[in-house]
Amino acid sequence: MKLFTQHHKTLHLVSLGCTKNLVDSEVMLDKLHDYKLIDDANIADVIIVNTCGFISSAKEESINTILNLHSLRKKDSILVMAGCLSQRYKDELQNELSEVDIFTGVGDYSQIDKLLEEKKSKFSNKVFLASHANNRVITSSNYHAYIKISEGCNQTCSFCAIPSFKGKLYSRTLSSIVKEIKILVSKGYVDFTFVSQDSSSFLKDLNIKDGLEKLIDEVDKIEGIKSARILYLYPSTTKLALIEKIKNSLIFENYFDMPLQHISSKMLKLMKRGKGVEKLNELMQSMKNVENSFLRTTFIVGHPEENEEDFDILCKYVEDFKFDRANVFSYSDEEDTNAFLNINKIPQNIIDKRADILGEIIKQNTLLSLENEVNKECTVYIDKVSDEHEYLLSARKTLWAPDIDGEIYINDNNTTEELKFGKRYKVKITEVVGDKLLATALELC
Repeated sequence: MKLFTQHHKTLHLVSLGCTKNLVDSEVMLDKLHDYKLIDDANIADVIIVNTCGFISSAKEESINTILNLHSLRKKDSILVMAGCLSQRYKDELQNELSEVDIFTGVGDYSQIDKLLEEKKSKFSNKVFLASHANNRVITSSNYHAYIKISEGCNQTCSFCAIPSFKGKLYSRTLSSIVKEIKILVSKGYVDFTFVSQDSSSFLKDLNIKDGLEKLIDEVDKIEGIKSARILYLYPSTTKLALIEKIKNSLIFENYFDMPLQHISSKMLKLMKRGKGVEKLNELMQSMKNVENSFLRTTFIVGHPEENEEDFDILCKYVEDFKFDRANVFSYSDEEDTNAFLNINKIPQNIIDKRADILGEIIKQNTLLSLENEVNKECTVYIDKVSDEHEYLLSARKTLWAPDIDGEIYINDNNTTEELKFGKRYKVKITEVVGDKLLATALELC
């Protein structure tokens, strides 16, 4: 008699771009729970790339990833191109990328099992937004999860094409978010990061005012959550009352992530970034005044019509304000945007030079922010053994967002027990080494 062992079909999934994409990738993983997730693309039965289509560098990375995986894959495997880039250029890509077996965009993540079964491409008109009914396979942590609160965007920023393929703002209901969080808390998740294209506009499409404040109130009531933070506040939809609400929350960290993109009055108008410089300064200062606050932002250099004076204003502002973390992006000329039609383009070599100059100022500010931590005590989550050395444990301040704000190496343990992954500890920061903090664990908390 022959014994047959069940052969699980294998899946290799690559999620590119932002954490909002990651949430959608996790929805697909749940739909494909019959597949065994593997790291080796060479032997996978199915390969899925959830692409990013935001700016040139992201588009290039998506295409290169597809072509690279195609060259590695075994015969008879299925290569799927999903996500933003696939949605944005669906016709061109289907005509030109014969390497791909199935194309799908941003509307059919929960249908991926059917698409594979039928081996067909599909692009729904409506953007997919997970509700509590949709389970997810959380991939990055055993204690932290991202929660996507809305899709799409009502803003009309001159440089951004996202609304052209993600559509207008489309918010989840408060009850669906609360239900999802409660399910995750019951599975042991204690730390949450709320994400969307424009978080401070949450629920506006449902004619509900101060949606984010209402979300904070509801999350504060859920037992078992230890910490949370919100990413992607938008300048013109963020009120001082929201800052106050975050400050007074028992759960939400004093974490303020607001992409400013510029600070020159002329550039803010050209970029269609809402509030003027005075209002922006008031907002930023009120965030900074919150005790134990952490401020993150992004800037774009080289937008059409940005002159030396505009750039100098931006550099001086960043130098003086001293953000804890910031990113600088070189302007990317994107079709379906206002800036694309502006003929006063900045030469690429000048854009690159400006990005380098501002990047250096940001680097110094980050170092200063890290140095300010030395000799202070703070609360951290321990994630894993560090990539640096087996005797160093990689941790993150509860105040920080995962993956983007830095890493703390714990190299000493003054507690009475062995340190555990996914747990919170009080630590003392002892020194800065490069761009990392070193710390001694003091107690479990």
